[in-house]
Parts: sequence; structure tokens; C-alpha cells
Amino acid sequence: QVQLVESGGGLVQAGGSLRLSCAASGRIFNINRMGWYRQAPGKQRELVATITSGITNYADSVKDRFTISRDSANRVNLQMNSLKPEDTAVYYCNADSTIIEQGPYWGQGTQVTVSS
Repeated sequence: QVQLVESGGGLVQAGGSLRLSCAASGRIFNINRMGWYRQAPGKQRELVATITSGITNYADSVKDRFTISRDSANRVNLQMNSLKPEDTAVYYCNADSTIIEQGPYWGQGTQVTVSS
């Protein structure tokens, strides 16, 4: 099992920045893909960004504003700049393996609210 704990959400004005972090623990040896998803009220959960063995992937809506990074085997970060009200959502950390059948695992979510 893998446990994921997010931190760093909050309230920010449009144009501001926030940094989310996710700490993973447990059986993380083969976890080579980590990412962030978000879910706004009344909408489906959507991919924000992933990093797989160092290769990043972003949703079109956040390209050039958000940056995903993995600074250790057990931590992934999401730097969010130039935030917009439409970025308001609960952000979830996600982890799995593309090497063996493991995951996906989800964190409990952290609220990001962007005021106009």
C-alpha cells in the first residue's frame, strides 16, 4: 500500500501563486508516476499534470502556468502561477506504477480557491 498526503492548498487572489506538495509513504519502490488531478464542484475529476520517470505531461488549461516536479522518491510538487478563478477545485495527488501492477493511489485532497 501507498499513502499520499497533500499540503499547500488555500485561498489566493487571481494572478497569485500556490505550491502544492504530496508526500508518499509505504511501498513506493516501483512508483514511477505521480501526478495531480482536480475536481471542481459539479464537474468530473480531471488530470492537471503528471510526471513519469522524469517526463512531464500537462493539461492544456495549465500549460505555461503550472510546473510539476518530483524532488525525491517520495515527494511531488505542483507550482501554480498566474492562478485563475477557474482553477478553483479540490486537488488530489495520484501515484501508480507503469512497471508493475500497482495503484492507482489517491490522497485525501486539498482545496484551492482562487478569488476574482
